[in-house]
Amino acid sequence: MGKPTAVLPIVNPHAAGIDIGSRTHWVAVDQNKENVRSFGVYTQDHQLLIDHLRQYGITSVAMESTGSYWQTLFNALQEAGFEVLLVGGSQTKNVQGRKMDVIDCLWIQRLHSLGLLSGSFLLSDTLQELRTYYYHRQHLIEQLATYIHKMQKALRLMNIRLDVAIRDITGKSGLAIIEAILAGNRDPHELASLVDIRMKKSKEEIAQSLQGWWRQEQLFELQASLGFYKFYQNSLLECDRVIEEALRRSVPAESVSKPVEKIPSENKKKNTKNMPAFNVSQIALTYFQTDLFAISGISHNTVLCLLTTLGKDIHKFASAKSFASWLRLVPNNKISGGRILSHRTPVGKSYIAIALRQAANSIGNQANHELSPFF
Repeated sequence: MGKPTAVLPIVNPHAAGIDIGSRTHWVAVDQNKENVRSFGVYTQDHQLLIDHLRQYGITSVAMESTGSYWQTLFNALQEAGFEVLLVGGSQTKNVQGRKMDVIDCLWIQRLHSLGLLSGSFLLSDTLQELRTYYYHRQHLIEQLATYIHKMQKALRLMNIRLDVAIRDITGKSGLAIIEAILAGNRDPHELASLVDIRMKKSKEEIAQSLQGWWRQEQLFELQASLGFYKFYQNSLLECDRVIEEALRRSVPAESVSKPVEKIPSENKKKNTKNMPAFNVSQIALTYFQTDLFAISGISHNTVLCLLTTLGKDIHKFASAKSFASWLRLVPNNKISGGRILSHRTPVGKSYIAIALRQAANSIGNQANHELSPFF
């Protein structure tokens, strides 16, 4: 007589599982391999997949979050009226047998039908648009830094140590000197006379840093890098304009936070490099009904990150602990027998986590701060 086995009840009887791929999506509507079908990634293939699911009476679909390949199909299924569950790979990795696309989609369908899958946190459509703009903005800033380093390298290889004499070669004085060099001026004293009167170092020391060996290939790289730098600067300004328009469109009719009796006055923040080219504090005050800039150490870029990548969706989290866990800021403790077996912090890149870490470092470096007891 065989051992009795426990049978789990079916929670989602009309469930399907989809294994997402870069070129093909595999769909399982039940546990019969004969009914597994593959579909392409074009728009007409999405419609064929939707018709296939309706043919079998499917109402709920679970799919694995593979890269960015899931997004278009996810939106198509939602618009078609299906309940769509996006699950992380950690929930579906324990598939039995050899790993194949057919077996993967069958395993996802089985887990979903038994109610063993939990959906990932997804932003609203408005926040997805704003987040895309913000990620592109961060890419532009990274490119700016790349070409600043290339200009510094080209000057350094000619022993023009402008980066030593001037803290920022892309400031007003630095750009004036670089453009004069590219225009053909080689006199160090004439170049030093272009610096701003507020420069701390003397013009004589700056002139000494501008004596070197002029090489044609380095001047060519310097001119090309300066052109790319100006291009990305203009692109950054255009991106800020688009972000400002999108933020003003998405300001909620009702504030995210409860109205306060007295709104504190705006705290004057020092202008920093690559800060947004619009009034972030005004939009944030309208949005949150509280002055985030009253906290010392909170920069314009930190508030912009909160506005564009989280916004009012922060209230979707049940508690601060779940929010910190989603940001991967807390360790994933694995406890057995009262002992902690592992406490590794999950890996992953989160722009919000990076912004909050930078703000925390700034606050921690201050001697007398309101939040110093937490450090």
